[in-house]
Amino acid sequence: MATSTLRRLSSQIHRLPSISPFTKSIVVRSSARVSDRIVKLFAIDPEGQKREIVGLSGQTLLKALTNHGLIDPASHRLEEIDACSAECEVNIAQEWLQKLPPRSYDEEYVLERNSRARVANVHSRLGCQVVITPELQGMVVAVPEPKPWDTP
Repeated sequence: MATSTLRRLSSQIHRLPSISPFTKSIVVRSSARVSDRIVKLFAIDPEGQKREIVGLSGQTLLKALTNHGLIDPASHRLEEIDACSAECEVNIAQEWLQKLPPRSYDEEYVLERNSRARVANVHSRLGCQVVITPELQGMVVAVPEPKPWDTP
């Protein structure tokens, strides 16, 4: 009974637009066994190498990428949009875009603010705002090389 109630609440929370992806991921984390939450993704690193990475359902894409050394964890300490500087920007393959929820106004603002052209690339998403779900199994993500102004 408790498990079914927790799963029902988890699905209801995912429909609430006002809750951050990080908060949603905490609820989902407690609702399933780890083995049931494994989602395999593919990341193209800045050198062009395709790497298989493993994330957990309910975890952000940023967390999965930092766990595999593709994004420096020190560059993005918080998973809240208010603290984001777009250093976790990734490019999502075309065929996976429709499986993701649309960008929020805040995500769109951060991406445009950090683009030289002041126009967000259609494929660009912030890793801190993309929550991994089982439907994203096999998704391909490109991690761009750091922008010159981001490197020390």
